[in-house]
Amino acid sequence: MRTLVLDPPTAGLGEVLASRRRSGLDRLDEIWEGVYHMVPAPSGPHGDLESQLHAILRPLASHAGLTMIGQSNLGESERDFRVPDGALHRSPPLGVWNPTAALVIEVVSPGDESWEKLPFYAAHDVDEVLIVDPQKRSVSWLALEGDEYRPVEHSGLLDLGAQGLSSQLDWPAIQPA
Repeated sequence: MRTLVLDPPTAGLGEVLASRRRSGLDRLDEIWEGVYHMVPAPSGPHGDLESQLHAILRPLASHAGLTMIGQSNLGESERDFRVPDGALHRSPPLGVWNPTAALVIEVVSPGDESWEKLPFYAAHDVDEVLIVDPQKRSVSWLALEGDEYRPVEHSGLLDLGAQGLSSQLDWPAIQPA
């Protein structure tokens, strides 16, 4: 279900957001050009895939001189940012805001906006995007060409491609969407 709250905010919205902040439920929320996107916590299978991706990609990233981190704020301010499930950086990120990344990882959840983030990532010069869909048991590896992403067989950053990564994943059992 999508919900849009128009300005001025509906009575009680401030309390809802404050409650999410206090409980840590807002850690994955995003702001898209000033529009607040309230994102639910990932499912167990989603978290399982994130863990596997870290185990597989971290050694390759290290060998390529890249630093791998988990969920983080990609963008330059609290007015417009996205929270990928993981990212590879050319140098260790030190602040709250990461203006770009070499590669971002998105694990698809039912009804999420992973694919809609591509124009934002392109505008922030993210070289590659890895989208893993547990429902379809698919891996899409995309590389930035000009101002849009195109599928690639093999990463230009890591010694791995979509098919090789997919074959290493222990796809979790999931309920049909």
